[in-house]
Amino acid sequence: MHAKPQMPTKTIHAVFLDVDGTYADYGLVPEAHAKAVRAAREAGNKVLLCTGRPVSMLPAHILEAGFDGLVASAGAYVEVAGEVLMDRRFPADLATRTLAALDAHDAIYVLESQESLHVSKAAEQRLREIIEDHFSQTPDGQGTGSDAILDALTAIPAKPAFAKVSVFESPISVGAMAQEIGEDIAVVENSIASEGRHSGELFQRGISKADGVAVAIERLDISQGDTIAFGDGENDLEMIAYAGIGVAIEGSHSGLLALADRTAPPPSRDGIASAFAELGLI
Repeated sequence: MHAKPQMPTKTIHAVFLDVDGTYADYGLVPEAHAKAVRAAREAGNKVLLCTGRPVSMLPAHILEAGFDGLVASAGAYVEVAGEVLMDRRFPADLATRTLAALDAHDAIYVLESQESLHVSKAAEQRLREIIEDHFSQTPDGQGTGSDAILDALTAIPAKPAFAKVSVFESPISVGAMAQEIGEDIAVVENSIASEGRHSGELFQRGISKADGVAVAIERLDISQGDTIAFGDGENDLEMIAYAGIGVAIEGSHSGLLALADRTAPPPSRDGIASAFAELGLI
């Protein structure tokens, strides 16, 4: 008797999706993207979010497609199948130095933890104005994406434990702010603020989304070569370089486009859905 020919084994990929500007547009997820995530998982692939946002800034409408895990706070937090694998916060001394520098310049900022977002009472009204102005720029003029930030705001506790700081307004650049704090701090400039207003993210040097991806795939038992990462910003550079296939969203940070293996259209054109189809994930 002849043995039956064995069918080739389908490669299971671990797919990592940045949120803002990649999976979601101004905080809102296109239905085609959610449908693509569900289809990719039904096909056996593992799909995870990999975002600069903390868990507290991920509302139900972003998560509702269903994911196998997430990397949050730009790599400081990793969760797979409901199990927390990593949760790194600022050490006490670094937290103290960071807050001192921010307050010395009267910066408008949010301390981001997985449980909540912290803002000083004095800065809350101005922060709300900045955020609402940004999210009102959606094509339909609806600012519903701002709820993920505004609904999670709480006062800064006496001893805050946070993974990252988002600076929304500062009289000096976030790069200069980081230099004042010290070499333990890294920075990513961002564009949520209007031109002329300094903004960006402060995080612990040596932590990146790639670190979170590595922790997640070890638990999933998926090789680095079978990872696919999608992103559009400066904090996606390490992740795109690390992944087996790195996909940059059209119009992304120039350094990201140079690193990426391929590009995909933006969320306004259902880019994740079309890329998933082209990559054979669905």
